Amino acid sequence: MWSTFYMQEEDGRAGGVTGGGASGLAGAMGMRGGTSKRRAVATPGTSTSQVGQVKMVYFVALIGVALAILGLGTEFWVELAPPKTFYSNETCMVAHYGLWKRCLRTLWATDIDPERESCGPANLPGVESNCTYFKFFTSGDNAVIFKRTTQKNLNMAAAGLALFSLFLMVTASVCIIMTLSKGEKFFLKPASFCFIFSGILVLLSLVVFHQSILALLASDHTVPLHHELSWSASCVGIAGTILIVAGVLFMLLALPFSPCERCLTHNHSAT
Repeated sequence: MWSTFYMQEEDGRAGGVTGGGASGLAGAMGMRGGTSKRRAVATPGTSTSQVGQVKMVYFVALIGVALAILGLGTEFWVELAPPKTFYSNETCMVAHYGLWKRCLRTLWATDIDPERESCGPANLPGVESNCTYFKFFTSGDNAVIFKRTTQKNLNMAAAGLALFSLFLMVTASVCIIMTLSKGEKFFLKPASFCFIFSGILVLLSLVVFHQSILALLASDHTVPLHHELSWSASCVGIAGTILIVAGVLFMLLALPFSPCERCLTHNHSAT
């Protein structure tokens, strides 16, 4: 009888230990699960509305990238035109060039505005001739345009700034694609800086190019020349502005809070 009593008591203790161990294990698992859930909630990400905002700003940035590529790849940055009286009464010649290539164009005098003193503009119907890439990218020689000599250091500096700006645009685009595919806001910060600096470099390239034009005009005064920036330079200027604005917007989206909501909350609490 006593042996039966002791055996029942030992079985009860074993069952209690087993039950306590199971409940303790379940409690530990629950604590770990709760911790992992809290960690999952605390992980920063992008919501559906933020993804839409990122796509919209990226579309604006792509417009700037397209304008930058169009402006940097074409040769209508500046037009150089001598007076119409410098040539015959039937034709005159105008030159236009960009970062990489220059062209000479023969225009018909009848197509030019009678009130215009110089030849041009270059978009008039005419005969395109002698389109060549600048030699200072290959052999290091300067080019001569209407007896004026280009300054290769300034031209190469403008081209280098333009190429580096394109590299930053590609890097920023990769960061935005990573943001949209991974859903992480971390990539918005480097994308914003890349877009802002690419816009600044594009505008600096335009400024340096304008200085190269002034140096070209000052190299000789035998033939009077009229110069004006053309549509490629306008594309570059607009592109630089758009890229800077897009970079600032991406920087605002990368903040852990919404500035608009913070201002509205502050005004509501003040009232």
